[in-house]
Amino acid sequence: MEDCRKILVSGIASLNLNVTDQQVDQLLSFIKLIEKWNKAYNLTAIRDREEMARLHILDSLTIVPHIEGKRIIDIGTGAGLPGIPLAICLPEVGFTLLDSNAKKTRFVQQVVLELKLKNVEVLHSRVENYHPEQTYDAVLTRAFASLPDIVKLTAHLLSKEGVLLAMKGQSLDAELAEITAKKSVISVSVPGTDVERCLVRIQSPEQAEVS
Repeated sequence: MEDCRKILVSGIASLNLNVTDQQVDQLLSFIKLIEKWNKAYNLTAIRDREEMARLHILDSLTIVPHIEGKRIIDIGTGAGLPGIPLAICLPEVGFTLLDSNAKKTRFVQQVVLELKLKNVEVLHSRVENYHPEQTYDAVLTRAFASLPDIVKLTAHLLSKEGVLLAMKGQSLDAELAEITAKKSVISVSVPGTDVERCLVRIQSPEQAEVS
């Protein structure tokens, strides 16, 4: 795992993040768990641990500077991305990780137990069926659905001042055109790769109209 450690330490430095050695150890343990469970649970198409370090861990951490609030929900978390890396690096923020795939939520629950993450709750549910007692400051999604669908499916989860943060690839003009709420597109680069990503920030989408 030394190569993975070098990739993570270098990438975290490139992102100007304040991450401790203990947190790097937890991120490496997360990679090991994905690798171990992937054989039976088919968590991710990426099999190479160095690629996991870049395209899963560092990709997730690119949005750390843009996280808002203390209650965050990661919709369609899959193998725990971006929620687990963010929860490791932001221990003062509470994360709910939701997915409709029972195998994947079982894996994520095991990660939470093994890494002793006190700030993570794991839920097996479809997003439209989940109605929390308390709303969230931010909804996170990564490769989940189109922007109009994300707005429709998650608006009930957000507080009045809440924000939707959708991790996306490029070429979003058609999707963005359908969103009338205040929105911004933040370009992000994943260290050690030529992958171009963007983060779409939509303010108070529950008040938005999707055309």
